[in-house]
Amino acid sequence: MRILLMNGPNLNMLGVREPDIYGRDTLATLEDMVTRAGVERGVEVGCFQSNHEGALVDKLHEAHTAYDGVIYNPGAHTHYSYALRDAVASISTPVVEVHISDVDAREPFRAISVFDGVVAEKISGRGFQGYVDALDVLLERLRSAH
Repeated sequence: MRILLMNGPNLNMLGVREPDIYGRDTLATLEDMVTRAGVERGVEVGCFQSNHEGALVDKLHEAHTAYDGVIYNPGAHTHYSYALRDAVASISTPVVEVHISDVDAREPFRAISVFDGVVAEKISGRGFQGYVDALDVLLERLRSAH
């Protein structure tokens, strides 16, 4: 089984960007953590990050046939990217939306997700652990489907 770990804009700045909100660990630390969790569960995890909407759309289209599930933090695209929402809606591969911080408890605009209704689940406010939780949600969903 293959899972895609995908992160959107500014997540390459983890460890530097607003450490009081996002912590001091880096994207490399996050990817390593989720990859290791995948190995422990017998799953291959592929990692991708981009600050560019089109590259993220292309990766979601690729995920349709190349991956069994997607763990996705859309970053700021969460609140306005209908192109990415449509990309998620266009594939049959289940997607779990993840946010490091509790977006519903922050600025009002952050509580809006254009992905509502097209993702399998949304996990928010659990830090990096939320990504591992998303992996478990996907695996439970995929294994119960077979």
